[in-house]
Amino acid sequence: MAPQVADPAAPHGLLNAKQQHLLDQLQEASEELTGQDLHARLRGTPHGMGLATVYRHLRHLQQRGLVRCRHLPSGEALFAPTERDEHHLTCVDCGSTVVLRSCPMHETHLNPQQLGGYQLLFHTLEFFGLCPGCQERQGSA
Repeated sequence: MAPQVADPAAPHGLLNAKQQHLLDQLQEASEELTGQDLHARLRGTPHGMGLATVYRHLRHLQQRGLVRCRHLPSGEALFAPTERDEHHLTCVDCGSTVVLRSCPMHETHLNPQQLGGYQLLFHTLEFFGLCPGCQERQGSA
């Protein structure tokens, strides 16, 4: 069994060593990573694990509010630590993504009645549209 590692950011207890290492990898990355990316980074290291294990631990980290996941129109899932408050505008045709520089959700406050007993962990905000290149290509088709 993997040793438990105290994580001061985790509101619900301890992370095991594999979960902590995945979280560290996401925090050190300059951009969002797929499960495949994380699996490849760990291959051949003492922290290597199977792809299914990577996804299982990512799900656990997401349930604790430490990792967020967003899905591209292609279905690909991208992961990042929740402390990196990034939101995106994604082209539904080619999948290109622009990081939005501000988040209008920071001005939104939900009252306890709206929350219906839920404990908020994080939020995501995504916009979808057509990039200029795809607009031009579709207009000439």
